[in-house]
Amino acid sequence: MENSSAERKQQLALDIADGNDPSDAAKNPDGRTKLQGLFKQLSLLDRYLYVWIFIVMAVSIIFGYYVKGVKKAFQVAEITSVSLPIAIGLWVMMYPVLCKVQYEMLGGVLRQAGSLKTISLSVVLNWIVGPALMTGLAWATLPDLPDFRTGVILVGIARCIAMVLIWNDLAKGDADYCAILVAINSILQIILFTPVALLYLKVVSRGKGFHVSSWTVAKSVLLFLGVPLVAGVLTRLILMNAFGRKWYESKFLRFIGPWALIGLLYTIFVMFSIQAHQIVDNIGHVVRVAVPLLLYFGILFFGSLGICRWLKVPYPLMVTQCFPAASNNFELAIAVAVGSFGIDSTQALAATIGPLIEVPVLLPFVYIVGFFQRKGPSV
Repeated sequence: MENSSAERKQQLALDIADGNDPSDAAKNPDGRTKLQGLFKQLSLLDRYLYVWIFIVMAVSIIFGYYVKGVKKAFQVAEITSVSLPIAIGLWVMMYPVLCKVQYEMLGGVLRQAGSLKTISLSVVLNWIVGPALMTGLAWATLPDLPDFRTGVILVGIARCIAMVLIWNDLAKGDADYCAILVAINSILQIILFTPVALLYLKVVSRGKGFHVSSWTVAKSVLLFLGVPLVAGVLTRLILMNAFGRKWYESKFLRFIGPWALIGLLYTIFVMFSIQAHQIVDNIGHVVRVAVPLLLYFGILFFGSLGICRWLKVPYPLMVTQCFPAASNNFELAIAVAVGSFGIDSTQALAATIGPLIEVPVLLPFVYIVGFFQRKGPSV
């Protein structure tokens, strides 16, 4: 009894130190008080991210549709068929996340028991299940729209190496494992994208007019992952050696942390502004193309979640499995579609619809997967 009383007093002291009202804990034994406390700790940008994204999406479509010359202005310069402003947004978005990765610990992470199982599961979900599922859904829902179907299949083949870092960070996944899986997907993308695309577009779908080289894929990976990755590694090594780990993690990372979400909102604004006319003028087809994408994101995410729960994967690794499986490399899909079929092609439009659906769909998944974190450290 005395020990129990002491433990309660200790917990009471901890609650007060954390700014929690002990009476609320008694009223909400299900953990809602803890969730509210975490919510209050978030910045204004983090707390209402879902609202900001939808506001930016709406404003950018209106802006791009009614303001003349927006598309031309944003496409004044391009890198591998992707608008330079979008490329800058991607770099700004990814840089803070890549600065957080503990590169000095990656060797130890790889040597941990179970790392091979984690990596193997990711490869299967990303390179076998993902492309096959998207191809099947595209044929099932778009049998009479072959050009749009091609663009959708390209989205399914291009595995994510950018946005997944944001989703993983928001959902408190394992940053080190995520960096490893992104690196593996980047290498496999250079090797496998062309043969997998040829398999599903030319052999399975019997399509024509698709041309892409391994160098096109390699350029996309090097530019959209390599540049911020090198910047992140150098920043961490130089600043930690110069000012120490404590300053780096408490000062520098806190300073650049908001850049990731600001870069995300900026990228969405540019992307939606450029495609505003295409979206509005083809709204019927856009809605139809959204169907296989919605099914794809939902099936892969919750399927991965179910597999991880069945395997009793700890929460941080579960997040790191689910989001890469359900995310896609939209910049690569757009670049390949534009390079193969033209910037104003329906294939390019379909590839562009991918991130328009992915962003608002995967964001609530961040909140959904957080439910399992509150259940405990392991599911």
